[in-house]
Amino acid sequence: MKKINVIGLGNVLFGDEGFGVEAVRRLEKQCGDIPDSVRFIDGGTQGLNLLDYIESADTVMVFDAIIPTEYERKVYIYENDDLPAFIHRKMSSHQMGLSELLSVAKLHGKVPEKLILIGVPPHTLELGCGISREVEALLEEAVKEGKQIIDSVLSG
Repeated sequence: MKKINVIGLGNVLFGDEGFGVEAVRRLEKQCGDIPDSVRFIDGGTQGLNLLDYIESADTVMVFDAIIPTEYERKVYIYENDDLPAFIHRKMSSHQMGLSELLSVAKLHGKVPEKLILIGVPPHTLELGCGISREVEALLEEAVKEGKQIIDSVLSG
């Protein structure tokens, strides 16, 4: 059975910066009865402490607040080869951690077969305000995409 680690990145104290953590919480609730080979991880802002979750899985799916170079307010999905080019444009310290994680995993020869980043651009990063209405409107779609990817990996 394929091992899938689903990691939510972000700081829930800074508005939409908490998108990744909230998306993973909701996805875990929606997945219900799934095999033990799928793990949901609140990665917060742990950076290199997440290395084992990257190196130990066949598929890693990361949810995070992201800012593409040119963007609309929508859900973005990056896979495998598209991901490294994207993560060198950083929004916050934990994205630097994601870049470093992938580099170390590559050095160790333990890069997952499939690596997916699902993200949305933040609307607000204010302290203590929770997820904005704009990002809340995208959460359902992001979680739906994540569930479809999990189902596809488990059935494939």
